[in-house]
Amino acid sequence: MIVALLTLALLIGGWEAYTRISGIDPLLLPPPTDVAAALWTERSALASDLVVTATEVVCGLAVAVTGGLLIALALHRWPRLHRGSYPLLIASQAIPIVVIAPLLVAWLGFGLLPKVAIVALICFFPVTVTTLDALGRVDPQQRTMLRTLGASPRQQLRWLELPSALPAAISGAKVAVAVGSIAAVFAEYAGSDRGLGHLLLTSIPQLRTDLAWATVVVLAALAVSCVATISAAERRLIPWTAPRKDR
Repeated sequence: MIVALLTLALLIGGWEAYTRISGIDPLLLPPPTDVAAALWTERSALASDLVVTATEVVCGLAVAVTGGLLIALALHRWPRLHRGSYPLLIASQAIPIVVIAPLLVAWLGFGLLPKVAIVALICFFPVTVTTLDALGRVDPQQRTMLRTLGASPRQQLRWLELPSALPAAISGAKVAVAVGSIAAVFAEYAGSDRGLGHLLLTSIPQLRTDLAWATVVVLAALAVSCVATISAAERRLIPWTAPRKDR
């Protein structure tokens, strides 16, 4: 944590020094002091829009994790389904979100639902792939031992495959969080009157670059907070994967 804070301080100091020495127009790159001032003066608007975007990210991530786990289990359980649908799963990620987002807004309206759907569509892929790979790498000797003991396929899934795949699924969720905030911003770009994405979209035409950067800072803090929450849950759900303190 100390190293991270020192690195952050160095980056901010270098940013401040560059804006002062280079004489770059603040409309292009405001100094961190201006960004900090915008964070304070616009704190009410930022806090209100943060709640909206955080709700979209959390709900979308929950749908993505649940759906990703179910899809991974289905593809693992039925090899024919895996061979037939896995290429389509990969191809779905090549469709630009800027194409999908307006359609979802047109179909589902301008409320919370299309934003959650967009975040879920973006986030489910890393969860699905990491979980599916982990399920396929379960130790075959352990599976053979369970079969010898008379375990049914459902019992093998419960006692062997799911515990083995859970760390990978959580790692996929951490990756998904990083893109989930970006997905929420794109969703709000497509149609919204609230949220950090909407605030970012409106602040730039108003030449409020400092507010735009303040919004980016809040989005980064949201992503870090979500990852920290998932890491805390990981330590409780799968404590056997936590690094030993004596190393």
